[in-house]
Amino acid sequence: MNQEIKLLDVVALLRAMPAENLKKGQVGTVVEVFSEEDFEVEFVDKQGRTVAMLPLKSSDLLVLQYELERA
Repeated sequence: MNQEIKLLDVVALLRAMPAENLKKGQVGTVVEVFSEEDFEVEFVDKQGRTVAMLPLKSSDLLVLQYELERA
């Protein structure tokens, strides 16, 4: 992926991680940026409780967009 991922970006998981009980498409928040390629992402349930927090590569993530970028 050729996208800039920043602290507090909302991201979707591009692959399932059964050991962590996470499905492809699971939504999380970037809570730490280690480098341009390495991030700590927190996944929470509907009540806001953390269900997983793990280091991921940018290739595992898709930044979700809420607004159209203006030209």
